[in-house]
Amino acid sequence: MRSFEQWIRRYEHARWSAENNRRARSFGWGIEHLGGPANPHDPRAFLERYAAEAVATSDRWFGVGPPAESQLEEEPEGSVLRFRSAVESRWPENNRVWARYFPVPGSRAAVIVLPQWNAGWNAQLGICRWLNRLGMSALKMSLPYHDRRAVEGIDRDNFLVGPNVGLTLQANRQAIMDVRQCLRWLEGRGYTRLGLLGTSIGSAIACIVMAHDPGVRAGAFLHVSTYFSDVVRTGMTTMHVWEPMKSQVSPDEIRRYWAPISPYPYVARLAAGARKLLMISGRYDPTFWPAFSEEMFRTLEELGVDVEILRLPCGHYSLDRPPFSVLAGLRFGFFLRDRLVL
Repeated sequence: MRSFEQWIRRYEHARWSAENNRRARSFGWGIEHLGGPANPHDPRAFLERYAAEAVATSDRWFGVGPPAESQLEEEPEGSVLRFRSAVESRWPENNRVWARYFPVPGSRAAVIVLPQWNAGWNAQLGICRWLNRLGMSALKMSLPYHDRRAVEGIDRDNFLVGPNVGLTLQANRQAIMDVRQCLRWLEGRGYTRLGLLGTSIGSAIACIVMAHDPGVRAGAFLHVSTYFSDVVRTGMTTMHVWEPMKSQVSPDEIRRYWAPISPYPYVARLAAGARKLLMISGRYDPTFWPAFSEEMFRTLEELGVDVEILRLPCGHYSLDRPPFSVLAGLRFGFFLRDRLVL
């Protein structure tokens, strides 16, 4: 068994090493992205107050209505939804939300699919079609600063995860609010059984949405952790993000600053209602460390949250390869079908 773990870890490292186009960025407080001054006298004090208030008033901080002026158009590759984001970043190209729509005629069940960081326009289309086969419509939303929302000249290591504290806060808040607008759009089309499926950072976004949106009945989360900053600080795939930060902020400070975009502060809210959760993690994940996943699992179980847990003997990258991708796909597919269709 030890040799198998070593093989998985070597595979994870090889996949990480093959991504040689990472871009190291400079540290920034980014207070201006949160409505504060560009050069604050005490950025730490500002972020402490801002983050604490955002968590305490998260219903308002993540509050949003249906999308205005949404358009559903047919393109050669299928149906594409677009609408204006409720959050205005300084980059106009990022402020239009794009989503690929895979309807099942007559179905009242729909799942929003949220991919991983740096996922492209064609990522996870197989998942959407798999959900279709099980009787569920799918809406795959592009994350902020990704594919059609990308800022010119930045094709990866985008602003959704970066060493700019305020910009990362704004970008992830935008992602959460964009998902909630997608939920309202689906409700407007007659869907009454709504679910979420998130992978990696998409999992964190989906978990926060589910904690705040009573319209969601079921959620499946691939890769699970507690705090946004813990993943960035310890994860193999985000080493280059943490490097320029570690001399500027302590682990405790950044955990507090990024608490509003972390799942853990909101876990108690997941116990409300009749919602069901499925969480899938890798025992040898060097990006979402298993210790953080297990902490989340213990807390959810202690709170009485209706959660099913699947631990696979794989890592972060290897979860998207057979046999692990097949095992995970079968489990989350039937989990969502049983709770949204049957």
